[in-house]
Amino acid sequence: MSTSASASDRPPGKPSRRSRLALTGEIARFAAVGGLGVVVNFAVFNLCRALTPLPVVRCSVIGTVVALLVNYLGFRYFAYRDRDKRRPAREFTLFIAFSIVGLVIENGVLYAATYWFDWDSALQSNLFKAVGLVIATGFRFVVYRTWVFRPRHSEDEPGLSPGAAPSEAHPRSAVPAPRSGRDDRPWP
Repeated sequence: MSTSASASDRPPGKPSRRSRLALTGEIARFAAVGGLGVVVNFAVFNLCRALTPLPVVRCSVIGTVVALLVNYLGFRYFAYRDRDKRRPAREFTLFIAFSIVGLVIENGVLYAATYWFDWDSALQSNLFKAVGLVIATGFRFVVYRTWVFRPRHSEDEPGLSPGAAPSEAHPRSAVPAPRSGRDDRPWP
């Protein structure tokens, strides 16, 4: 009799230790890339605000766009390097689309604080930019991992859960495809 718990002993719906560790690693890589993006975002925002006569929200949008370009490279080649890379145009298009939504969330908070409540000192602008960034980051994490940087085999192999690797026991790998009834071989 074994004293170790097996996967069948785990309560239904409770993730395995391996999947919890994988998610923790993913969150850590996302945070590392995102942390670099935050530094770039705030640096560009504050430089733009200090060196140009542009309005505060426009400076924030410029900072966000520069940070998103840095983040895309970090996510593509570091945080989600193991994800499906067969359709880079689709991936980049979705990244841009969801990034625009995140940009609106992030800068919408700053816009409201600046133009609705007249909170526009440097400290207030940075504070509300940070609040918007936190909200947008939660949104971005969910959509990037779900729709942009898709797990391998999530669409191609029904029966596999997202992120699962095909095994030799998988029906598609063990059973040959059914024949169509006609001979598909080329003529000799």
